[in-house]
Amino acid sequence: MSRKKISTTIYITPGQSERLKMLHERTKVPVAVYIREGIDMVLKHYEHLLPGQLTLEESNSPSKKA
Repeated sequence: MSRKKISTTIYITPGQSERLKMLHERTKVPVAVYIREGIDMVLKHYEHLLPGQLTLEESNSPSKKA
């Protein structure tokens, strides 16, 4: 992951905040790290909806014609 970070504001529920604080207290991992990990999980889950390069398999397969 890049060291440069962009500041942003998010809104979470009080329950999410409390649980993240407890997790931080027990692990000493900053809450921001858990939030970034969660964002990475969402991006990976929805990766198929993001623009990107075609893989070799996709570029070699016949195009679908209706």
